[in-house]
Amino acid sequence: MVKENESKEKLCLFFASDYHFEMISLPYINENLKLNKNVIVITENDLNKTVNELLSKINLKSEDKEKLTKIDWDSNDLNKFKEIKKANEDGKETIIFVKGRENYIESINKNIDNWINVEDTKVINCYDVNEVQDSVSNIAKRYGKILSTSGIEKLL
Repeated sequence: MVKENESKEKLCLFFASDYHFEMISLPYINENLKLNKNVIVITENDLNKTVNELLSKINLKSEDKEKLTKIDWDSNDLNKFKEIKKANEDGKETIIFVKGRENYIESINKNIDNWINVEDTKVINCYDVNEVQDSVSNIAKRYGKILSTSGIEKLL
């Protein structure tokens, strides 16, 4: 089991729709892919259609778009956990996006904490603001940083 304060960093992100999530996360993901970091998106719903549509409309180099499309945007948690484990074994720095309803995020995080030896890992929990609207400030208080359209910001 992973001890609480190992080198795992947790951030949050709040989104209003799948497209909004992608508009916030894609620039950050693209930056990290350029730094050869491993990016894994664990999502409650399949994002392939919206990601591909968004990538077709934004101004990015074709090689950057290609790297972004190689990410597994499906909702297959078992494959994602295998990817995380492999990246950890390879010693590759990993960024994990966990996107879904609040109870899904909590469940996935418990599985990450219990079953994967996460070193050099950043977990970004992505909440649907429409679901947690009354709890946004309480959720944000559990995190030191938030990912927004302007990048990572420290929370007060």
